[in-house]
Amino acid sequence: MTPIYPGDQLDHYRLEELTARSGMASIFRATDRRTGLPVAVKVPHPEAECDPVFYERFQREAQIGREMDHPGVMKVLASENQARVYIVMEWVEGSLLREILAAEGSLPPERALPVAIAICDALDHVHSRGVVHRDLKPENIMVGAGDRIKLIDFGIAGKAGARRLTFGKLSHVMGTAEYISPEQVKGKRGDARSDVYALAVMLYEMLTGKTPFRGANPLAVMNARLHSDPAPLREANPSLSPQLEEILARALERDPRNRYAGVREFACDLQNPSQVPMPARAQRLQPEPLPKRLLLYSALAAIPATIFFLLLLAARSQ
Repeated sequence: MTPIYPGDQLDHYRLEELTARSGMASIFRATDRRTGLPVAVKVPHPEAECDPVFYERFQREAQIGREMDHPGVMKVLASENQARVYIVMEWVEGSLLREILAAEGSLPPERALPVAIAICDALDHVHSRGVVHRDLKPENIMVGAGDRIKLIDFGIAGKAGARRLTFGKLSHVMGTAEYISPEQVKGKRGDARSDVYALAVMLYEMLTGKTPFRGANPLAVMNARLHSDPAPLREANPSLSPQLEEILARALERDPRNRYAGVREFACDLQNPSQVPMPARAQRLQPEPLPKRLLLYSALAAIPATIFFLLLLAARSQ
């Protein structure tokens, strides 16, 4: 396939500006020549277009986008008689949440919480249609005027009844290391609770300027969430409330059975933090008791040192 550049014509669309580029596709701001209105056109790179696995992902993203009808979800527009593979989407003025965090570091609760609640509302619509996003991150949240949000990029979304793409180039864990849920790290498909986890990571980052798990490489980051809990929210930002810390702790539980069952429940607590019970938080923050085996090994290790100390005392007393 011939590469496409700004200024090229693609059926009814004139490509105006390259706005984003990933390893598999480019997104252009374009003009629909029939209406004169701006649109976004996502075009796969030529090498990706020939990959059957990527092609199926691309087609699934287009199908899911056309089925969604919510102001918080990027709308995919119907486009017939295409000369090549591409997706046409509504054009949204704004900035990616990643760009906002890069510029501001963190957001005050009075801004971060409404953004998170708006994402919950959009996700509730998505989940009600049997779809799990599975790649929530600041790069996939568009923020427009008045902090109105749009979910974008359903490239690895899971849909009920769709076969799982786990072969070829997609045999690696799906998702992004900093935001992927523990069950996805283990290779499981993930469900609505996986999106709850990723959204909680984003909210933690919005409130503190950093993600709850860090490491030298993506593998270390993913491994950390399998074996340890995140640092309590108020250790990173002491000005935040204990109730908000409890909400994030529950949403970031390693076991999905202990998390919020869905985004609606998560949003309810974010809207009413004063009603969140606190005993669970106090219990969670208690130091974990040392395993009996570790205590036994410690005692055994201390025996030679004790014998040496007693022999030293006996030698000095002579």
